[in-house]
Order: sequence, then structure tokens, then C-alpha cells
Amino acid sequence: MPSPPLIFDAHLDLAMNAIEWNRDLTRSLGEIRQREAHLRDKPDRGHGTVSLPEMRRGRIAVCVATQLARLEHDAYSPVFGWHSPAQAWAMTQAQLAWYRAMEEAGELTPIVDRGSLDDHLTRWQSPTLDDATAAYLPIGYLRSLEGADSLISLDYLARAHADGLRALGPAHYGPGVYAQGTSTTGPFPARGLDLLRLAGELGLILDVTHLSDDCCRHALDLYRGPVWASHHNSRTLVAHQRQLPDDQFLALAARGGVVGVCLDAWMMLPNWTRSQTTPQSTNLHLATLVDHIDHYCQLIGHARAVGLGSDLDGAFGTEQVPLDLASIADLQKLPALLRARGYRETDIAGILSENFLRFLRTALPPK
Repeated sequence: MPSPPLIFDAHLDLAMNAIEWNRDLTRSLGEIRQREAHLRDKPDRGHGTVSLPEMRRGRIAVCVATQLARLEHDAYSPVFGWHSPAQAWAMTQAQLAWYRAMEEAGELTPIVDRGSLDDHLTRWQSPTLDDATAAYLPIGYLRSLEGADSLISLDYLARAHADGLRALGPAHYGPGVYAQGTSTTGPFPARGLDLLRLAGELGLILDVTHLSDDCCRHALDLYRGPVWASHHNSRTLVAHQRQLPDDQFLALAARGGVVGVCLDAWMMLPNWTRSQTTPQSTNLHLATLVDHIDHYCQLIGHARAVGLGSDLDGAFGTEQVPLDLASIADLQKLPALLRARGYRETDIAGILSENFLRFLRTALPPK
């Protein structure tokens, strides 16, 4: 029986979960949930869907893993942030220290160039690989900075790149130091334009996820380096500024970019209210995610510009995901759903991993 296909997940907040949620992601999902069953400080306590063993079980061989620490720009904002860039930078460095510890433990391996990507995939795709060995393979991760607020100056971006950072999302929720984020308007400020120039010189992948519409269009006009959208669903299906409108999707695809669709329920279904709407009340299933995939593919006429960016550990769990997904490993249910929609095996392989991997083989530096 052939092995399940490899999956590339373009967006996971692994280190945020490990450091700020105090989750030992090397443990089983059941153990993590049991440890958190009595906690109420986060909405997803006891309901998480991501652990390193579950990623291996689901054949998620490579992911984009974030460093995330934003500033609190408005004291009344519901989105938590740090009070100074120095504090935010320190948090990203704590997250980096966890990634390094996971490398030393053999849990993760960094993807920083084409050589490290190809070497890693060779291990995962070896014809002699048995189940016992596969259960302990390191997971490849490409590091991305989600929101640039923590960069005290542009020198810090150069430092992060030298330390292995390969992707950059200039904004997160709300206003940012370098760009306007979700639920805001306006273009890049002068310092944001400087950030884009330096990111281009460094060869970083620009992630337009979370940018305001103005900033996204601005970035697509100005940035000459590789561009993707790591975790976005269709604004045509769910009318919210967090979603990607059709014109921006087409502009990204024309640049050779790939968009990762994500599993956060409020981005999958319209009129979702956090802490009120439930997967049960809406009968939400993975087929709804396929609706977003299919919308993009029908819009452009092929399946080469769409992938997965699950965001499954982005401060939500089973209370806010499809009913037929109890673990990140359940992403392996997508091939059957795509076949039922008439997708060919080559297209399915592209959506699961090959589209993002093809992108990286051009965007990453050689060894």
C-alpha cells in the first residue's frame, strides 16, 4: 500500500504555542489536551489539534513556522501586544531558542536553502523508509516573521536573515510599525518602504497575509522578490477584509505566488461569531475548505497557485475547525474530497505540497 502523500503546511505558530501557551509539542495530542483540561486562559485550551507526533502521522514533512510578537498600538485593542519593540524582539528570540532546542533534539530541521530542502525531502521520500523510522523523522521548517513590529531597526532584519529567517509578513492584526494590518486601511509608511527594499535585497519571501488592501496592492506593485500569501481564504466566499479578494489572488498567481488556504472556521464560513458559533451549529466540514480551493482554481483555470496554510495552532482548536478534523493529521482526508470534485492526482499533489515546494525551489538561495 503506498504511503500517504507528503503535505506542506505554509503556516503554523509552533513556537508561540510552545513558549506562550506552554505546550510541549513533542508530546502526544492526547497528553497535551489532558494537561490543559483545567485551564481557561486561552479559548483553545484542551482542544488543540497540533503536535509534532501528529504532524509526522499526517506526513506533514515541511512547514512554515512563525516567530510572532506584535506591539500593542491601541490600549483598547482586543489583540494582545507588547509595549515596546525591545520586548517584542525578546519574545521572538525566546521562540527562536525553542526552535533551536527542537533542532538539537532531532525534532525539527531548518530549511534555509534549496540544498537543505532537497536533502530533507530525500529523507522523507526514501523508498526504504519504514513506519518505525518515519515516526521519528525531523520535520522541516522554514522560519517566517509574522508581523515586523519586533524589528527595533532594519539592522535587526538583516540579523534575523543571517540567522536563517527566510520569509517576512510586514503586518499582523491592526496597525503596525512598518505596515497596516488586518482591519486597517492605508499604504506603507516610509519606514515600511525601507523594510521592503531591504527584504528584497536580502531575497526574503514577502508574505502579504494580514496586509491591508492598500498595502497588499502597494507590495505587489513595488516588491520584485518572491511573494506568497501563506494563509488566506477567498473574500468572495467570506466577505471580510482578512480574506483575499479575487483581484489580489490573480495578481499573486501572475507573479508565480501561491496562496495557502486555512482552517480557521470564521474564515471558512460567513457570519461566524467567535465563542458563539460552533462547528456543530453550522455543520462545518472539510468540504467547505475545498470550496475555497475550488473557487481559486476555477477563477484562474488551474490548480498551481493554491496550497495549504492551515494555521491550525493559531489560537483556536476543535471548537473552531471542521467537524471531521480532530488533528492536523486529518489533512490527509483532503485528497479524497478533491478527487470527488474531479481533481486529478497531479493537481492534488500540487495543492498538498508540490505548488509551494516548486515555489521554494526558485525562491530559496542555492546551498
